[in-house]
Amino acid sequence: MTPRERVKAAFAFEQPDCTPCDYFGTPEIHAGLMKHFGISSISQIYDCLQTDIRYVNPPYIGPKQPKYDDGSIIDIWGIIKKPMPNEYGEYAEPVNLPFAKWQTVEEAENYNWPSPDWYDYVAIPALCEQYPDHAIATGSFGVQDFINQVAYGRGVEQVLIDIATENPVYMFIVQKRRKFFFEHIERILKAAKGRIDLVLCGDDFGTQRAPLISPATFDKIFAPLKKEFFDMVHSYGAKVSHHSCGSTRQLFPSFIKAGMDALQTIQPQAAGMNPYELKKEFGGKIVLHGAVDAQGWLQKATIVEVENEVNNLMDIVGKNGGYVLAPSHNIQPDTPIENVLEIYRTVSNRRNK
Repeated sequence: MTPRERVKAAFAFEQPDCTPCDYFGTPEIHAGLMKHFGISSISQIYDCLQTDIRYVNPPYIGPKQPKYDDGSIIDIWGIIKKPMPNEYGEYAEPVNLPFAKWQTVEEAENYNWPSPDWYDYVAIPALCEQYPDHAIATGSFGVQDFINQVAYGRGVEQVLIDIATENPVYMFIVQKRRKFFFEHIERILKAAKGRIDLVLCGDDFGTQRAPLISPATFDKIFAPLKKEFFDMVHSYGAKVSHHSCGSTRQLFPSFIKAGMDALQTIQPQAAGMNPYELKKEFGGKIVLHGAVDAQGWLQKATIVEVENEVNNLMDIVGKNGGYVLAPSHNIQPDTPIENVLEIYRTVSNRRNK
């Protein structure tokens, strides 16, 4: 099978010749892999690891985004993100909360909202042509994202209050994001003319111990927005892989009803998210995308343990399709590069038997 055929089989709940695989990592892990392979770009990492999915997005051509001396940048939503160092690397955190003081919809209406016109969709066909045999994905974890990304501009506590009270200001922001990403992704899919197979989007609906919101809240506030987006993606012949951190098992029936094809970043240590149990309960209904535990396990596992777990995931979770093997989130900076390599070495060995 070609990589594209392999991914399509997995999403059709058919047994591929080998479980397809994907890669997600932090900049520090990108750098470690580039050094190991002697390469100079992130895109080459996917080739070296022999993953099945390639990512394309239109180049940004909008207003210049300032960068400050301390490394801070302003994203298209006007949120300043500052690199925060830790003992292993750094993580960009929001520092200005531009939506936090809004009390009225009128204040939100007067904000300088981004436009889908800020991207060059004409470039999409040529980007897709680079990957004739691979499944092609577009989007990112932040596409839609009505909780986490809004909290970057408004604050986590305020967003949770907003959801509970259905605050009109919050709902206005949500609608702005809905319209932006609907048009943005649809223009990508139109430009690709059927060549894009998968759209990434996201919302963090879980904590480590339980869902962040109830199924009833999801069904009332978020399900209509998600279904509208999923239906549009499906109309172009593509599938959706929706990112959500944390414990979301209680939301799976609602995810499936809304038309979610895959849940990305299955985190085994979060409550109820054991991938083997999820396969038993929801196999054939939703694709699992992730599940190689990057939340502490991969950092400490031996090479043999990594090999065994990857083989188990392919044998059990990957049986009859419905699984894309990948880390449970971005592989973290304190992870040994050899353990990262072993994930993909194990998949490659299976594929080449």
